[in-house]
Amino acid sequence: MPVYAYKGVTQAGRNTRGFVDADSARSARAKLRRDGVFLTDLSESAAEQQGATSDAKSLNVSFDLSRFRRIAPLDLALATRQLSTLIGAGVPLVEALSALAEQVETARLKGVIGKIRDRVNEGSTLGDAMAQAGTFSDLYVGMVHAGEAGGALEQVLARLAEYLESEVRLRNKVGSILIYPSVMFGFALIVVGVLVTVVLPQITELLASLNQPLPFYTRAIIEMARFMKSYWWAVAAALLAVAILIRAVLRTQAGRASVDRMKLRLPVVGRTVRLLAISRFTRTLSTLLAGGLPIVRALDTAKHVANNVVLGAAIDAARDSVTEGQSLAQPLRASGEFPPIVVHMVEVGERSGELESMLEKIAQTYEDQVETSVTRLTALLEPLLILLMVGIVMFIIAATLVPLLQITSSIGK
Repeated sequence: MPVYAYKGVTQAGRNTRGFVDADSARSARAKLRRDGVFLTDLSESAAEQQGATSDAKSLNVSFDLSRFRRIAPLDLALATRQLSTLIGAGVPLVEALSALAEQVETARLKGVIGKIRDRVNEGSTLGDAMAQAGTFSDLYVGMVHAGEAGGALEQVLARLAEYLESEVRLRNKVGSILIYPSVMFGFALIVVGVLVTVVLPQITELLASLNQPLPFYTRAIIEMARFMKSYWWAVAAALLAVAILIRAVLRTQAGRASVDRMKLRLPVVGRTVRLLAISRFTRTLSTLLAGGLPIVRALDTAKHVANNVVLGAAIDAARDSVTEGQSLAQPLRASGEFPPIVVHMVEVGERSGELESMLEKIAQTYEDQVETSVTRLTALLEPLLILLMVGIVMFIIAATLVPLLQITSSIGK
C-alpha cells in the first residue's frame, strides 16, 4: 500500500504534517478529511513507489531521509508517557494518537505514529499496529498487547515510559563517565602520530646529514614511521579484515558464547559487565511482569536484553523450570552465573508474591553499583592513560635527544 506524506491544518488551526497509507491519493485525502485535517500538500513517498500509475505521476514525489533515521530512546520514552497521559485523561485512542502525532517533533516518529493511528482507525489493535510498524521492540509490543488484553493500557504505557527513561539515564551516566578517558586516549594518539610522522623525521634528517650513527630504538621508530607512511593502506586493510573476522566469529553461537564468557571472567571489568547485564535483565523482567505478561513469555523476552549468551542460557534453563511448574530461583542458583543475593531476593519474591518489586529493587541496586564501578574504573583509567601517553612521548623524545646529545658532546671535544 502506498504511503503519502502530507501537510495540512487541523480544525484548531494548527499546522500538522505526517504520513498516511492509502490505496490512492483520493483515499488518502478522504482519510485525512475524516480525521479533521485540511490538506495543503500531499505527495507519495519515493521509498514506497512501485509501479507508478498515471495518478501517481501527477504527484510531487520526494525522497524523505527521515524514514531511515533511528528513533532516539528518549523521544520514544516521552511519546509513551504522553500517550499514557492522554489515555488516562479519557481521550479516545485514535484522537490520542492524532494529538501525539502533532506534538512529536521527530519526523521519523511522527510518521510512525501517523501510520499506527491509521491502522487503529481501520480496526486494528494498538499492539498489532505497533508490531506492523517494525519500529518497536518485542518487549514494547508484548506489553502493549498485555495492557490491551487486561484493560490496563494506561498503566502499562506509564510503566514502559519509566523503563525507557531508566535505560536512557543509565546509558547517559555510563557515557558521560567514559567521555574524559576517550578524549585523553584520542589526544594521546594524535600527539604520538604528529611526533612520529612530522617531528621525528625532520630531526633524523639532520642527524643523518652529520653522518652520526643512530641508536637502535631511534632507527626502529623511523622505520615504523616510514612503514606507516608507505603501507598505511595495508595496515587499514589488515584491520578491516580482522574486524570482519571478529564479526563473523560473533555471529556463530560458539564464538559468541566464548566471547561473552571471556567478558564475564575479565578481571575488574568482568564484574561490571555482569552487573550491567543482570540489572537490565531484572528491570526488564519486572516491567514485563508488572505489565501482565506471563512469566514464561516474560523470561523469553527479557533474556535478549541481557545481551549475553552465557546468562541467556541460564535464563533459558530457568524458563524451562518454570514451565514445568518449578521455581525460578533454583535454576538461577544452579547456573552459578547469578550472585547469591540476586537468587535469594528472587526466592523471597516468589514466596511472598512480590516478585516484580524484588526484581525492581535488584535492578536499582545493581544500576547504582554499575555507576560506582564505572566511576572507579574511570578513576583508575585516567592516570594509566596519562602515564601511557607520557611514557610514549618520553620514549620518542629520548630517541631524538640522545643522538643530539651525542653530536653536542662530539662537537665539544
